[in-house]
Amino acid sequence: MNTFHKLARVAMVLCLCVVILGAWVRLTDAGLGCPDWPGCYGELIVPADPGTAAAWPERPLDSGKAWREMIHRYAAGTLGLLVLALAVISWRRRSDPDQPRVLPTFLLGLIVFQALLGMWTVTLLLKPVIVMSHLLGGMTTLAILFWLARRPVSLVPPAEPGLRRFAMAGLIVLGVQIALGGWVSTNYAALACPDLPTCQGQYWPAMDFVAGFDPWHGLGIDYEGGILHNAARVAIHFTHRVGAIITAIVLGLLAWRAWRHPGLAGAAAWLTVMLIAQLALGLVMVATQLPLSLATAHNGVAALLLLSVVNLNRMVRHEN
Repeated sequence: MNTFHKLARVAMVLCLCVVILGAWVRLTDAGLGCPDWPGCYGELIVPADPGTAAAWPERPLDSGKAWREMIHRYAAGTLGLLVLALAVISWRRRSDPDQPRVLPTFLLGLIVFQALLGMWTVTLLLKPVIVMSHLLGGMTTLAILFWLARRPVSLVPPAEPGLRRFAMAGLIVLGVQIALGGWVSTNYAALACPDLPTCQGQYWPAMDFVAGFDPWHGLGIDYEGGILHNAARVAIHFTHRVGAIITAIVLGLLAWRAWRHPGLAGAAAWLTVMLIAQLALGLVMVATQLPLSLATAHNGVAALLLLSVVNLNRMVRHEN
């Protein structure tokens, strides 16, 4: 079990890096830096000779974008091997009642599905529903690894059912908000509302929710740079802002309730700090017109905020 927990911690840290790398790739428009999968222009490393990319005339080689994409793939591949090792350990120690078995097996299946989503991201030319699903899969992988890496909870008194339900509700609300954030990013809607507290100078601007949240626009469409008109992007961005307010209220109340419960003050403090940091980053991003460093940090802090809510759920349930 000691080896299992250590390996899970290493995988968790690497997964956090993969999530941040994925955001970096997405925000620098490098998602199609390699037009094929799993290699790059038919090679296992980025080709040094631009002539190697002649078979993809529609995608001239951009070494910077290609390397960003391949670094992300190398890290994700290494993570897959670590998850496979965790699954093997859990299978070999299945007779031990303290050994988690279901989650490592599920996680291995999720990693395989994540690899497929990574392939479809390229072959379907950054289709938003695929890119968003890939993001959610990465966040789910991170949450499961965090759950597996933590030691059993023993010092916290059992929480009342109301707090347990509220903690789960907070996790669901945050999951929806992360999905909305992914939808904003993959539809290039982050700058659709460049002002605060208004959006394009209005409190209720013209919005097209039908087009903005249409999950399927057909096949063969190149989504790099986005295909939606302004009103659709505004609808996406505006919804994400409203979601941020709702999420802040729910998680703020969750932190307050957890703070009052014996043994949960530390978890509540972590949740509070991550929530404030994420809200502050969102506001500063709009005010500074989305610099790459802050946009990438916004994704990373979202992952840490997710872990804080997962941690609270785990503690109120006394899970192993």
